[in-house]
Amino acid sequence: MKKGRILFGVGFFLLTLTAFSQDYTFKVLANKGANEYKTGDLWQSVKTGASLKSGDELKISENAYLGLVHASGKPLELKQAGSYKVADLAAKVSGGSSVLNKYTDFILSSNSAEAKKNRLSATGAVHRGEPTMVNVYLPPPQSASIFNNSMIVRWEAPKSGGPYIVTLKNIFEEDLAKFETPETSLKVDLSDPKLSAESAFLVEISSKADAKTKSEGKVVKKLSPAELERVKKAFASDVSAEAKEETPMSKIYMASFYEQNGLLIDALTAYEDAIRLAPDVDSFREYRDEFLYRNKLAPAPKQ
Repeated sequence: MKKGRILFGVGFFLLTLTAFSQDYTFKVLANKGANEYKTGDLWQSVKTGASLKSGDELKISENAYLGLVHASGKPLELKQAGSYKVADLAAKVSGGSSVLNKYTDFILSSNSAEAKKNRLSATGAVHRGEPTMVNVYLPPPQSASIFNNSMIVRWEAPKSGGPYIVTLKNIFEEDLAKFETPETSLKVDLSDPKLSAESAFLVEISSKADAKTKSEGKVVKKLSPAELERVKKAFASDVSAEAKEETPMSKIYMASFYEQNGLLIDALTAYEDAIRLAPDVDSFREYRDEFLYRNKLAPAPKQ
């Protein structure tokens, strides 16, 4: 009996300690509009990365968007203008998983002012090539593995402009498929019979307006069966529940998962999907751009 009391006391102490150590209810992952929150008697503008506590209040402006992450890791999107109590919002959140917190922390820390400062001071920056070279935002061969059956290829617009020809070749540089687009990105379905049998292929971009303006061949490799199984298990345990929902927030979680697993092509595709789902929310575009810069897939703008 005495032992039972001791165990109960220890458990209660740990629960109490956890409750007191949690200093926020939500964190702000994405923000659009003149949104405000009140702590005590003070109203202030909502900023990405801000922490909201249980006693705080929110004012969401017209045509606004707010992407929140609960302390449990569960995301919550607000699009309807009005006033909200943080405690009431927290009561609506259920089914969160603490494992998601590591992806929230990764997203916010990777995009913090300190992280950007460290990136700017780091060596090995990406430089633009010749004026006739098309810069494709794909990683070097050692990081060019892909998990999913679709990918978004993005490139920097050259001086000659578009439209563009996207050519996929096998490792013998024989054409597998060609696409034309006026945009600087293209979604490629890897389950296409022309591509599904290939374990690796090359991606080349050229300007239809100037045949001399083109990219070098960028390799893309499908994961080996063993690596594919490993990623599947990790995905199932960490983010599969969120992946079932087609929301910008779920795509940001997935991008973080892929990046931490070295799957940069899948990560970029997830970021592009988030932007597609919320094209007017700059936060998601900023996350994508910072991802490109820190992984040296694209040259950062001059400061």
